[in-house]
Parts: sequence; C-alpha cells; structure tokens
Amino acid sequence: MFGTRPEVIKLAPIILELRKYPEKYRVIICNTEQQKELSNQTLCYFGLQADINLDCMRPNQTLAEVQSRILTSLDKVFEDNKIDATIVQGDTMTVLCGALTSFYRKIPVFHVEAGLRSYDIYEPFPEEVMRQMTSRVAELHFAPTEKNKKALLQEDISENKIHVTGNTVIDALFCLSENTMEQAKEFFASKEIPIDDKLVLITAHRRENHGERIDRILEALTYLVKTYPDHKFVIPVHPNPNVKCKIYSKLGEFENVYLLSPLDYPYLVYLMKNAKLILTDSGGIQEEAPSFGCPTLVMRYETERQEGIDAGVSVLVGAEYDKITSYASEILSKPRKDTRLKALNPYGKGDSSIIIRNLIDEYFK
Repeated sequence: MFGTRPEVIKLAPIILELRKYPEKYRVIICNTEQQKELSNQTLCYFGLQADINLDCMRPNQTLAEVQSRILTSLDKVFEDNKIDATIVQGDTMTVLCGALTSFYRKIPVFHVEAGLRSYDIYEPFPEEVMRQMTSRVAELHFAPTEKNKKALLQEDISENKIHVTGNTVIDALFCLSENTMEQAKEFFASKEIPIDDKLVLITAHRRENHGERIDRILEALTYLVKTYPDHKFVIPVHPNPNVKCKIYSKLGEFENVYLLSPLDYPYLVYLMKNAKLILTDSGGIQEEAPSFGCPTLVMRYETERQEGIDAGVSVLVGAEYDKITSYASEILSKPRKDTRLKALNPYGKGDSSIIIRNLIDEYFK
C-alpha cells in the first residue's frame, strides 16, 4: 500500500521480489494516489501497475479530511479482498491509514523503514507522529539501521519483531539500467540543460518549510545563484502552490537556474549521480546521495536520518541563510573532484528486499 513517489520507489523492489514466488504470495498493489501523477508515473518505470487506485486527494483539503477519505476508501478494500498482511513504507498519511485499517481488522502490518525518529512532533510535520503511531500496531518492523532498531527498543517494542534490513531505496538504485541512464541524458539534452561538473540539484517541498522558512531558503539560493554564475542550479519544483509560486517568483529570472516540473525517478537519480552539490529537505535523497559520493545540505532542523550526519555525508543546515550559503560556498568554490565523499552509504548495500522477503517467509512459517 502506498500513495507517494518515495513509497513506490522503496516498495517496488519488495513487490518485485515477492512476485518471484507466486506459489507463496498474491501481491495486491493499492495506490491511495496521495501523489497521483508522480506515484503512477514511477510505478510504470518499475514495470508495475496498481491493482486498486483510490483517488483520495482533493484541492486544499485538510489533513483530517484526507485521513478520513483514505480510511473510508481502504475499509472497502479490506472488505472486498482477503488480506493476510499489509505492507506499508515510511511515514505518510497512507501509512498511518493503512496501519489503522489493518489493526481494526486484526490484520498484521509489516512496516518498511521502521524506527526513524526525530522526537520532535512538528519536525517533520505530520510525519513524525504518523510513524510513531504506526509503530504501535506493526507486527514486523523492518529497520534500515541499528540506530533505528535502538529507537524501537527504547519504545518497548519487542526485539523479536524488529529486524535490521538496510533501506530498500538502495535496491531501487541498482534497478537502473544503462539504457535508462542514457534516456535520462537525452532528456536533459532536449531541455538544453548542460550536465557537467558544476551542477547543483535543489529540492524543497516539506510542509514545515512553508511560510517564512521557504523565504529564507530562497534568499540563500539567490545569493548562491548570483555568486556562482558558472554553476547550473536545477530545481524540480513541487506542485504545491505554497512552494511553486515563490520559487518561480524568486528564481525564475536567472539564466543559470532551470526550473522543471517534478521529475520521473530515473531522471532525478541521473541528476544526483552527476551533481556537485545537493540541497534538499527530502528524506529519500538523504539516503540516495551517499551512493554517488555527493555532499548534501539538509534544509531541515531535525532529521530522522541521523546516520548520514554522523557519517559526514550530509550536513543539517535548516532554513538558515548563513549556514546554507557558507556550507554551499565551501563546496562550490572547489573543483567537483575534490568534493567527492569517501564514506560508504550508511543506509544499505542493495539487498534489503531479499532480506525482507526471507523474513516474511519465516513469519508465515
């Protein structure tokens, strides 16, 4: 069960792995369509298609409204299908609603990417609360790292329900073929965006960064764009009007800034692979970027992905003008070859989906 692009990316390797064993598993793919276009587009990349689409989003709806709509829609899904277990990933409204609906019907929940914590209920908002609540009802917790496992143990979750698996986002990276990367190269060439050693990738969309924070972030980005005119700043712009309008208004006039519609997954990976620097408030990019040795500035005040900070592959800069500009300048003032990270990716090796499938096998035995 999923609704957003990151959930598709991280669950697709598990779906593909389980479908290798049709004698054991009948996998039903349910998309709540929290991000309708992005999630379905990304599914196609993995050669997958949802069995059930719920079309739960409406313009300008509140969190309570979307929660009630997803819960009601999922209740019918469970009424119409015999379900032995529900697999959810991460910390979205879909995850919480999937966990709750399963709990109400006494169906076990398997939580992929369990145990991430910032311990600030408003950072990230509302995801921190959603993942904590999901942990209370999950039957199996697939924790990416030992740190995540320790967080779950501290919350009195039984150790025999927690398994360290690595993060399936690394599995997804290894699904990319040479042909796919060549198509991505051609895509950016068609947009007349030169991909070279002076590429900066920026993503900003989180709800807690709306308002004054996005204003400060854009002030810092404006400084960098002006100070490093020989660098190309590529920004896939989130469709949320709270973000989109401000980004276009502030950065749309600069020749070295390329504002794009949200990118298909392999195109975003291609940018990460070639970027000199990444500035992001995304969770998934924090996990993926270390595989390409790319320094990452995390524009958040708290992160549930502390392993990257501890390993030195990313830096927490919040929405602070001085931090963003100083850390970014330190990297942009040097040649790309001198800024590559040497540390291994702390989030996994690319075999997480196999580990998870084996654990599910054991559970049903």
